[in-house]
Order: sequence, then structure tokens, then C-alpha cells
Amino acid sequence: RLALPATSKALYPPKPILLYKRREDISSLGSPRRLTLAQKRVFDLPYWNEKTTGLRASVLGKMSNVSPATITTMAKTGLLECVPTPPALPEFAPAISSASLLLNADQKKAANACKTALASKMFNVILLDGITGSGKTEVYLQAIKAALQANKQVLVMVPEIALTQAVLARFASYFADDIASWQPKCWHSGLSPSARQHIWHGIAAKEVRLIVGARSALFLPFQSLALLIIDEEHDSSYKQEEGLIYNARDMAVLRGYLSEFTVILASATPSLESLKNARQGRYQHIRLTSRIGTAVLPTIELIDMKEHNLPADTYLSPPLLVGVKKAIATQQQALLYLNRRGFAPLILCQKCGTRLKSPDTDKWLSLHQASRRAVCHLTGFSMPMPTACPECKSEGSLKPIGPGVERIAQEVRRHFSDACIEILSSDTAQSPDHIQNTITRMAKGEIDILIGTQMVSKGHNFPKLSFVGVVDGDLTLMNADFRAGERTYQALVQIAGRAGRSTHAGHAMIQTHMPEHEAMQALKANERDMFIDAELSMRETLNLPPYGRLAALILSAPTAPIADAQAQYCLSCAPPINAQTRNVEILGPSLAPIAILRGRHRRRFLIQADKHVNLSQYMQQWRKTMKLLPSVRLHIDIDPYSFM
Repeated sequence: RLALPATSKALYPPKPILLYKRREDISSLGSPRRLTLAQKRVFDLPYWNEKTTGLRASVLGKMSNVSPATITTMAKTGLLECVPTPPALPEFAPAISSASLLLNADQKKAANACKTALASKMFNVILLDGITGSGKTEVYLQAIKAALQANKQVLVMVPEIALTQAVLARFASYFADDIASWQPKCWHSGLSPSARQHIWHGIAAKEVRLIVGARSALFLPFQSLALLIIDEEHDSSYKQEEGLIYNARDMAVLRGYLSEFTVILASATPSLESLKNARQGRYQHIRLTSRIGTAVLPTIELIDMKEHNLPADTYLSPPLLVGVKKAIATQQQALLYLNRRGFAPLILCQKCGTRLKSPDTDKWLSLHQASRRAVCHLTGFSMPMPTACPECKSEGSLKPIGPGVERIAQEVRRHFSDACIEILSSDTAQSPDHIQNTITRMAKGEIDILIGTQMVSKGHNFPKLSFVGVVDGDLTLMNADFRAGERTYQALVQIAGRAGRSTHAGHAMIQTHMPEHEAMQALKANERDMFIDAELSMRETLNLPPYGRLAALILSAPTAPIADAQAQYCLSCAPPINAQTRNVEILGPSLAPIAILRGRHRRRFLIQADKHVNLSQYMQQWRKTMKLLPSVRLHIDIDPYSFM
């Protein structure tokens, strides 16, 4: 039920497909002259021969210009043979040709270590820590092939649907010359119910041996899972924050422990939790420190935006525009990154100062210029862009404030009118196939300037991309989150790492108002270990993960007074301080950063504890003592990744 909708029929075996073919021995049924004209058209089709496997009634009917009912009637009377056939698993056609892998010395050493761990048939966790472009995928492909040769199953998890198609194409190319059951299948929420059903049963029957999937793939019915790879293991998308709350990366390690198989955590910017485990010897740490072939890491330059007094509604500094121009002039490509969808993140009335918000959520509406709609990215609320302020009724006073990718595209088109410019974000991506088409066109050099959100920041290889420009490097630093520095560093390393992955040198520019921040300085100097040591030292001092434990408790109620009263009651129910709980600190209640969500008022507690405290048990004990009003909802998150 974690992997499938509650109403899904995928748990039941799929119905066989009924195929019909002509019977050759119909002498006992009488002379063919007794056939009706419609039946004779079916019999006289040039399609029939001794190798014919059969066709569906609808297809056969169209070919012979008869109704499907005629086909089924002929089968009942013995004129046609009905052949029940298991439905075929959905096929994936790779977009690139098959090519053998040539590994360098570091890659061979890493691949051998992975295959040795796999051969032990014991629980192992390997942190595959390689810089962008170092060939991590090629390394774990070797381990995948070893598992498949041993007749085992393999799961490769990716953080988002946008990556499944690219990874599938890479794998399908590598295994193109091998047996059919090695061909990879994908698993994510965008699959049709029939595709889910086929893949589910294919895995259960061991007919599917290699799966690339999002976090829900963790719960598929593998029969002989021997290798589980978490690609981009640092990504926060692995955390499920609604319904049953879990971190798919951590649950993958747990599944490997329970079933005694190898887990590979792969990333160019590993999470501090994984790095700490590696430093303590709990995980085997394999590092890849150089790019494949002659490629080198891009140079990173910080643009101090305090030194550039840009005109109104202008967001690209002169140095960044020069970087784009140089790339285009040398027939290379440029990528501009801004992790903000739409045209503008805020709509402001210039007369009265009103900021448009969702009617039931304490969140600003964003303008989407292409559709002329004001959209809440949190709840999905959408309405046509008003012509007048809803408060002061002033006509034409509403102004979009700040940039989204649509606005950046508009500015880029003013400077580079002859260039092929495209946007890639979850708004513009109509389907996984559309995403893959854009990525493929970019990889082939058909797009000059790509403007994208986090969808373009990881897992893609663009040989002609030489310049990356980050429009707002401070965006994630603004979050009220102790992981803000870590996330900023990870995101910017990943996006800068798209440049210079082939023969041309790469260059990245980051626009920032805080060039002195330790994350920015570490990026500029390419001193990852310096940043990690500073960040871990800060976390240890403040007793924050990975040194301490955190839990979040959020109450929501239909009104603010009920939320306040129930939050105080909740606090009064907290377990008393004793030997087990003396190292637990409760912070709150306070307003949640998003104080109103879908019409409900939210109050938040943050619970901090030492590493040795069983925080799950503590929260369970606390929950049992509460008797909340029926209208009040309680949300508990152990090891939260979002603090909204």
C-alpha cells in the first residue's frame, strides 16, 4: 500500500490478452463456402501463415472490416482459435547507442570494491563519493552487471521522476547487447495503472531484474534483491513528509541490513550524516577525485551583487551576460539556474501594499506569465491574474516582484534574440517524455541557452555546456533551516558541475549578496573538506544532526484560538523529566513559518535530544498522553528535513 494507490488493482494478477488466429483444420466444420461474407473476409486476410501468433479482436476486426463481435463469435463456433497471452511488460527504447565502458584506474579500483562487497553476500554500505563528472554511474554499472549475472535483482533509486528517463537511457544503452530480462524498467507516480501492474508482477515473478525508481520503489516485492543504489543520496526529495513519514535513503540502508545485501550511496556532495558514518567506519568510503579523461572541474567565480546597481526589473549582471555571450560565440552552450518557478514569486499592489496570498494559506501567490495566472506553489491554488487590487480596487496597480525562470527567459531573449532559448521546470515539463526530449536536445547541442530549476542541476551530461550562471545563489541561504549552508553548497556544486564535462573548460558564475559566507568561499576555492569540517563543528557545538536528534510536532486547528489552546495543552502532556529524558529539550509552541495552510492554523514544537535518546519512543509516549479535540490534527516528524 506504500507503493500503490489504495484503489489500485496492481496487487491482482493482470488479465491475459486474448489473441485470435485462424484454425487451419476446419474440415469438420463444413465447407468454407458456408462462411458468411464477413467470416470469409477474416479467413482471406493475407496476414495468416503458419507463424502467425494472433491478434486482438479489435485489430483483427479493423483489418477485415468486421465488428469485434464477429471475431468472438467465430471463436465460439470454432472457426478461430482464442489464445490467452500474458500482457507484455512496458518496453523502454534507449535514445542513445550501446557503448562499452572504459574505466580509469580510480574507477576500476572503486568498481572492484563494489563487486567485492556484493560477492560477500553480507550487509555492506558503500559511500561512493565522487566529484561531478568523475564517472560514478560507470562504477556502479559494474556492480549492477555482477548482480544480474548472479541472477539477482537490482534497484537504483533516484530522487525525482525527471532523472528516471536519463538513467534508463544510460542503462538501456549499456545493457543493449545483453539478455532481455536485464533491460531496465522504471517505477514512479507518473506510470499508468496498467504499467504499474505489469511491473509489480514482473518483479514478484523475477521477470524484471533491474528497476530505476523514485522512493516508493523501495516497497516493491523483490524476491532476490542483492544491490540497492541510492543516486544523489544527499537529496532531500528522498524524505516523504506526508502520510507515512520516512527517509527513503535511511530505509534503504535498513532494508539492506534486514535482508543482508549491499547498499551504495552515490553523490558528488554527500550528506553530512553519510559523511559522518563514513568517517566513523560504519560505511566504506570510496572517493573519486578527478574527472573522466581530460575534463577538469569548472572554475567558479562569485559576483558580488552589492557592486552592481542593476536597473529595475533587471536580474542578470554584466559579468554574467558576458559569460553567456562568450559561450554562444564559441558555439558552446550556457545554462542559467534559478530554483524558482513561474514569472515572479510575489504580486504587490503599488497603491496599498497588499501582497496577493492564497485565500486559505499564509503563502504568497506567484505570477505565471505564460498562463496569466496567480498560483500557490504549496497547495496548487490557482486563479486568473486580477486586473485590480482585491483590497483597494485600484486598476493596474498590481506589480510582479522578483524573478522566476519565465522572467529570466524574458530578459535573456532581450540580449540574445537569435539564440535558441528554452525553459525546463516542473511547470513547462508536460510529462517524463517531454523532460527527456528537452534533455536529449540539450545534450545534442540543439539548445543554446537553457534556463532551469533544480530539474537541470544533477544527473545530466551536456558535452557542449561550457558556462553556468546562477541567478540567485543566496536563495536557499535565506531559509530558517540549520541545513541551509549544506543545501546551498550541495545545490551550487551540482549545478556548477554541469559545465566543462567534455573537452572545453567549464566556467560558473554565482550571483550573490553574501560572497563572504563560508559556503560561497568554499565553492570559490574548491575546498569541500574545509566547509564540511566547519559545518560539522557547528552542528556538534549546537547538538544538531548528525550529532543530535530532532523531531517536529505540528498541531493544526480550524481557528487560531483553538490552535493556541491545544498547543498549550499539548505542552502540558509532555513526559516528565527523568533519567531517560533529561537530555530532551522542547522548543515551542510557536507559529509555524507557514502559519495557515489550507485554512488550518498551525503551531509547531521542535524537540531536540542527544544522539543516544530514543526519540521515536519519547514522541510515542507523549502522543499517547494527549486527548486532542476531534477538529485538531497532529503531525509528528522524526528527523525533519522541512521546517515549514
